[in-house]
Amino acid sequence: MISMNRNAKIALAVGVDLLALPCCFLIAMLLRVGDVTLAMRYGISTYVVVALVTIVAFLLSDLYRAVIRFIDQRLLAATGIALALAVLCVYLVLLAVNDEGFPRSALAIYWFIVFSYVVTSRISVRNFLRNHMGVRRDSDAVAIYGAGEPGAQLALTMRTSNEYRPVCFFDDKHVLHERTIAGLRVFHTDRLVEMVNSLCIRSIIIAIPQVSPERLRNIMQRMAEAGVTTKILSRLLDLADEEKTPTEAIRELKFEELLGRAPVPPRVDLFARCVRTRTVLVTGAGGSIGSELCRQIVTLSPSCLHLLDHSEFALYTIKQELQARFPTLPIVAHLGSVCNAALVERILQENRIDTIYHAAAYKHVPLVEANIVEGLRNNVLGAQVLAASAGRHKVEICVLISSDKAVRPTNIMGASKRIAELIFQAAAVTHGPGTTFCMVRFGNVLGSSGSVIPLFQRQIAHGGPLTVTHPEVTRYFMLISEAAQLVIQAGAMAKGGDVFVLDMGEPVRIVDLARTMIMMSGLTEKTADFPDGDIAIKFIGIFPGEKLYEELLTDGKVFPSEHPRIMRMKESALHPGVLDTYITCLMMACATNDRGMIESMVKAMVSDYTPQANSPPALPVSGPATTIEMAGLAKKIVSYRI
Repeated sequence: MISMNRNAKIALAVGVDLLALPCCFLIAMLLRVGDVTLAMRYGISTYVVVALVTIVAFLLSDLYRAVIRFIDQRLLAATGIALALAVLCVYLVLLAVNDEGFPRSALAIYWFIVFSYVVTSRISVRNFLRNHMGVRRDSDAVAIYGAGEPGAQLALTMRTSNEYRPVCFFDDKHVLHERTIAGLRVFHTDRLVEMVNSLCIRSIIIAIPQVSPERLRNIMQRMAEAGVTTKILSRLLDLADEEKTPTEAIRELKFEELLGRAPVPPRVDLFARCVRTRTVLVTGAGGSIGSELCRQIVTLSPSCLHLLDHSEFALYTIKQELQARFPTLPIVAHLGSVCNAALVERILQENRIDTIYHAAAYKHVPLVEANIVEGLRNNVLGAQVLAASAGRHKVEICVLISSDKAVRPTNIMGASKRIAELIFQAAAVTHGPGTTFCMVRFGNVLGSSGSVIPLFQRQIAHGGPLTVTHPEVTRYFMLISEAAQLVIQAGAMAKGGDVFVLDMGEPVRIVDLARTMIMMSGLTEKTADFPDGDIAIKFIGIFPGEKLYEELLTDGKVFPSEHPRIMRMKESALHPGVLDTYITCLMMACATNDRGMIESMVKAMVSDYTPQANSPPALPVSGPATTIEMAGLAKKIVSYRI
């Protein structure tokens, strides 16, 4: 019976009731008339009709669609009311036909007998399923935080599981202390540590609907102090699905649930405006942001999606994933660098691209700081090549994915993203209304390849320590899905040269994030005051070019956009001719590996770029010829300014 599918179980229940209900009516008649002969004088058909009417009443009360393991008083009450209505209908029919010989009071007796049968049979089966499904005694002992309806249903489901063995409830309400719910004792959370040690509890599952981030963090702190891991009940509906196991209804906590900011939902009318029925190109399609962009774009019915990435493996992976989900959508993969002007030109010329999302960039601050030439070439030259080609081929929308590190940058990566913004601003002036250029600026993305979270996860797995650069360093965080949605919506709102910024709430201290991850792992922080803790946090000093506090806004003008949580900015820009000359000088400086000259050119373009003193030393200049050429180009810059 346990292994039967849902329809088979319903058929079995109906079949058993069709056999039992005539017997119930026979008993009622015997109690009323006191003689078998008198009871049978009305024929078998009468018993069958009464049983069928009762089955219809059970169907209307949802008795057969209910999961027997979760039969409760409300369902039994509904069944009793439906049964009373069925008995009333039979009584009214007897009155209508004026059958004086039929003992109508037998119907009332029948109601009591059938209702007793329903309660007894269903409760017996429920207890059987709860107690005789072979739960392993060596399964993990768990407690449930929250003794409400979700917690009670979770406890009942766990009793049929091999994965979990529920032993008690914890709840903040004093009135529930020492009560019994779903067969488990309820303890107040003040006794959390005591009962965890006494009952050898390994993990606690939070079964509180709509818990706030603040309360969740508080609960996590108490769990960490008790030395247990924490999970959460995902959806109450999953518990009512017999095809799902408790493992599928219980999940790990997500980091965004502890950050204190609700995700920003997209506006439906903006979301598909630049994608539906359009030919779309995503550069850096195999990266964290680029791949998520592709995943969301394919759901918006583009006519064709083009992917560009220099990593063969990343490009192959994302194309296979997208093609498996949408086999009929044309997806074209282009292997190569966005800095390859001939390749970009060919893609745009041959495919009539309508919308471009430029996600190709190097973004890891310490790596770019140690490899400034390649970082600048990829981030700056790539943006220049793409913007120029998009303008020539009249691409409708071209969106640059920028970074909060572009605001008053202290590192080459941030400065390179600000130069890329300047390139798109200049392109908006140069190409006029033919192509709409815009930029999207956001902070750290949870789950991206450069995020601190994967690093912390690896360090926790190896026993620590968790490395944090400085106790006061803070960052803005957003979900990778939010980042992709912001990029797509920005193209729909752009008017040309706009910078869009998401309202990301308050920044988060990285050390607090590290402590949260330690708590989520059921571990404790090792400190001088608590030397017996599990994981230490080690401060290793600021990286070259790293800032303590990131910013999203400059001194430029800020305007509201069509989306209430997205801001539009207008920032100062360089004359397109001046910018082109600066970039030419910058690329020549990169060719010589002259860090001093490179930083000077970057400073000329990004006036608020302030490289830190702990940056790597300047490399020697390779020869005087390049310096003479750059001096000549500098005269052109002066003439442009005049």
